[in-house]
Amino acid sequence: MTTRSTDKPTAIDSFLQIATLRIELEDSDPPIWRLVEVPTSVTLKVLHDIVQGAMGWFDYHLWEMRIDGQTYGLPMEDDWGTAPRKIAARIRLRDVLAPGATTIAYSYDFGDDWQHTLTLSDVRQGDPALAYPRFIGGERECPPEDCGGISGFYDMLEIRSDSTHEQYI
Repeated sequence: MTTRSTDKPTAIDSFLQIATLRIELEDSDPPIWRLVEVPTSVTLKVLHDIVQGAMGWFDYHLWEMRIDGQTYGLPMEDDWGTAPRKIAARIRLRDVLAPGATTIAYSYDFGDDWQHTLTLSDVRQGDPALAYPRFIGGERECPPEDCGGISGFYDMLEIRSDSTHEQYI
């Protein structure tokens, strides 16, 4: 860690602090998941963008994150009946990291109601020779947009696996 004579971290140290996050689509069986490394300096809005890319979503719908009882998301002019939210573009990941493990509940597409759990497994100094964010791994394809949520996705898979099904295309 680069430090000044006061031993306080510099802006470069903050940028190079990297969090490893596991993103898991809830209720998927077998699990659909991704592992990414992101700078803790990213805003929660940028973290949303990273989740979208890693999972294979296309960012067509509204979303929000919940961390320790607080909701974060896009500013909303209309009252959609959701919990009061803080603007995600103004909050950095490092500002919401709690000692120990941090879990983030991420909701995407309030109609299909895709629920994800983002679990922080590690925070460390990054490698200045690497580009972040980085995709580390994952398993299984993400469901397509607008397929009816997790139950609609499994219905779709069942139909696709049975050529005699009346809805088979």
